[in-house]
Amino acid sequence: MQGRFLEFSVAVADIRASLDFYAKLGFSPTDVGDAWRHPYAVVTDGRICIGLHQHAAHSPALTFVKADLLKHLHLFERAGVDFEVRHLGGDVFNEVAWRDPSGNLLRYVEARTFSPAKRPATENSLCGYFSQIALPARDVEAASIYWEQFGFVGMVEADAPMPHVCCMSDTIDVGLYDLRHMRRPTLRFECADVEAATARIAAAGIAPAIEVPAAGGAAASALLVAPEGTALLISADA
Repeated sequence: MQGRFLEFSVAVADIRASLDFYAKLGFSPTDVGDAWRHPYAVVTDGRICIGLHQHAAHSPALTFVKADLLKHLHLFERAGVDFEVRHLGGDVFNEVAWRDPSGNLLRYVEARTFSPAKRPATENSLCGYFSQIALPARDVEAASIYWEQFGFVGMVEADAPMPHVCCMSDTIDVGLYDLRHMRRPTLRFECADVEAATARIAAAGIAPAIEVPAAGGAAASALLVAPEGTALLISADA
C-alpha cells in the first residue's frame, strides 16, 4: 500500500515570499506540471521536496504518489482510513487525504505534479543534511504501528539526542516524537556545527526563531520558520 513520497505540501499566502526564503537557504526550484489550478511551486535541496500551494487547503501534508489510486482505495479503507479529502473520478486528478491518529495529514495523488529534481542529493542547503520529517505523536508506539501498515519500518532511537521512533522507507524517513518534545510537523536537518550554520543563514538574511522544540536543546539546535509557517529544525549531528 506504500506510495512513493512526493513532497511536503504546505499552503502559502504569498508564494513569492516563500520562494525567496528557500532560495536564500540554497534550495532550488523544480519544473512543475499543470495538475493544480492554483499557483504552485516546488523547491528542493536534493533530498526533500517542499510543495508550495497558494491555495486555501489543509496544511501541511505528507504527499505520496500511488499509481492507479482508484484501484487501491479498498486497501486504505481496510486499514480504517477516514478520508478527509476524496476527490476521485475518471475526469479529475485523483486525490485522497486523511489524518493519522495524532492529526498529521497524509495525502495520496495518482501521479507526479513536478519533474524529478536534477539537483544531486549530496548538495546540501545552508540547513545541512536533511534527515527526516518529524511528526508529533500522541502515542509514539501506537503511531509506529499505524505507519508500519503503510509500508514503513519503525526503529526505536531511544539513545538519540532527541529520542523518537524513526519510520523508514525507500523514499522518506518519518520521525515520531512525543508531543512534549515536538509540537508540530517539522523538517529536520543535521550539521556538524549549528552555530556556524546559523551564522551563514543569518548572513543570507534569515534570523532563527526564538522558539526551539523542547527535545532540541537550545545549545545544539536552531529553528527556522518559513513565511508560510513551515518549521525547519537544524540539529548537531548525532
